Amino acid sequence: MSLLEVQNLRTWFPVTSGLLRQHTGDIKAVDDVSFAVEEGTTVGLVGESGSGKTTIGRTLLKLTPATGGEIRFDGRDILPLTERQFRPLRREMQMIFQDPFGSLNPRLSIQSIIAEPLEIHFPAMTRSDRRDRVAQLLKQVGLKPEMMTRYPHEFSGGQRQRIGIARALAVKPRFIVCDEPVSALDVSVQAQIVNLLQDLQEELKLTYLFIAHDLAVVQHISNHVLVMYRGKIVESASAEAIYADPQHEYTKKLLSAVPKLA
Repeated sequence: MSLLEVQNLRTWFPVTSGLLRQHTGDIKAVDDVSFAVEEGTTVGLVGESGSGKTTIGRTLLKLTPATGGEIRFDGRDILPLTERQFRPLRREMQMIFQDPFGSLNPRLSIQSIIAEPLEIHFPAMTRSDRRDRVAQLLKQVGLKPEMMTRYPHEFSGGQRQRIGIARALAVKPRFIVCDEPVSALDVSVQAQIVNLLQDLQEELKLTYLFIAHDLAVVQHISNHVLVMYRGKIVESASAEAIYADPQHEYTKKLLSAVPKLA
């Protein structure tokens, strides 16, 4: 069963010029894109920088307005929803950001960062309940509960990304957009974070859209792969098929750039 269905999605950004800011064209960041994500699976979305990958992720969560098309989450078209109508669904749809430092407020403790979505979506929770939930989440992502009093600058990049994952998990989502969650990390740490995401998926029955430019990472975590080029999906196949028999020239180009062991 598809948890997420995207039909003919367009996200265009207007180009204006002159003193009157006349509309002279559009940047078609996402142009007529369709795909589905089965519940409990991971769909990898791969392409080079500027291909539109992150724009898709942000549009799915209504962080960037869509120009047209449909996004159906659990059978419901979310694009026509107002922010007030969509707010309950934000609990079910979360995002892990690319930059584990830039996405964490340096002025807040880890406890405050992870507890913030709990305060918004579960206002009836007591402070003690929130603290217990933060402690549970830190353990779940491989950190110690006593770390909650520290601040982001006191952690390594990999630890900060674990904190970002804990924040995304706080409200018990069903679907998570992972926006290049390991690209800013050392290679030795990347595998740890990918393995953590897989373990959490199995434990919590999560569904992922995993955005990346590294096909090797995508191959490791994905059931199905979408290849994006200049705002369009140019190839869609199982992870095995993409790597065994790529059809599009752009996919072949991406695969040729993946380092191979001698």
